[in-house]
Amino acid sequence: MNKKIHILLIEDDNNVSTYTSTTLENSGYKVTAAFTGKEGLSLTASLCPDIILLDLGLPDIDGCEVIEQIRSWRDNSNIPIIVISARDSEDEKVNALELGADDYITKPFGNAELIARIRTSLRHRHPHTQGTIYRAKELEIDFEKRYIRLAGEEIHLTQVEYQLLTLLAENSGRVLTYHYLIKTIWGPYADSNNQILRVNMANIRRKIEKNPAQPVYVFTEIGIGYRMLESESG
Repeated sequence: MNKKIHILLIEDDNNVSTYTSTTLENSGYKVTAAFTGKEGLSLTASLCPDIILLDLGLPDIDGCEVIEQIRSWRDNSNIPIIVISARDSEDEKVNALELGADDYITKPFGNAELIARIRTSLRHRHPHTQGTIYRAKELEIDFEKRYIRLAGEEIHLTQVEYQLLTLLAENSGRVLTYHYLIKTIWGPYADSNNQILRVNMANIRRKIEKNPAQPVYVFTEIGIGYRMLESESG
């Protein structure tokens, strides 16, 4: 890459920080390390990194507060933030994602998984520059022409099903929480009960998955939301 992607790693464990930094640098990224939340906020403001990897259990302020502060800044509000934390409860994950994190990886994690999540988040930094076609395996969605094809055959969805599937496709590779999906599709005053969402997702899977019980396109992140298979069209 001509200009190295600059990653800010906010992690208080020196061993984890050193290991992760070395892994990322060997993959061609530039890495700056911060060991406290306040240091991370200061470096975010001064360096404007391309992406932030954030631990939640910091010694001075909680990582969730770091997310909130960064998302409140006008100039840095679109920087992708990937949480890397040992906290594995559904509530912790949902909270971080709702506050504005783009993704959540639970420790311990594999290097390949980390690199893949970084690439996905970077592709979504400027969503309006993304391609107009989602393509993965045998599924193709053309956002401009508003059609969906599976193995060359057109798939007919209801309006709500179409909105849900295209929202997931536009954010392919990222987990979208139940709350975010309900709020976006049905509005801010919609009932927070997930039943209507689950019914629509079940209908979508019956139409696009060969075996809805073993989906290959739309995956359930139990207790959190849904993630769609990463688009191959970039």
